Amino acid sequence: MEWEKIYRDLKLRNWIILLILSSISYFFMNHSVTLGIILGGLIIMVNFRLFQNAIRKAFSPKGVMQRINITVILKFYFRLLALGIILYILIARMGIDPVGLAIGLSTVVISIVSLGITRAWKEHVGEAI
Repeated sequence: MEWEKIYRDLKLRNWIILLILSSISYFFMNHSVTLGIILGGLIIMVNFRLFQNAIRKAFSPKGVMQRINITVILKFYFRLLALGIILYILIARMGIDPVGLAIGLSTVVISIVSLGITRAWKEHVGEAI
């Protein structure tokens, strides 16, 4: 299935972008920002994986929702609450820099945008040939 290939590419991009962001931060920012980027990236990657698994269970292989399942919705809100608690602990209790954390939490978004740009570019170049 094409989604498997896209998802593998997306996971690889997540790790590469996290490595790049944390490396740049390591050399130019203090350790609190760097730790925030690393922790934010790891948190959002785990959250994205859990969300992907929940969506996959809710839909059939053909892409049709199997049934309206309240547990999917409840799990989503529970994960959102857990994410909020984790972020609160990291910022308020551990002193992690919120800007670094926000940059790290943007890892998956940057990966998705870069994947979209890459696929659009390949399709555009493919049409030109």
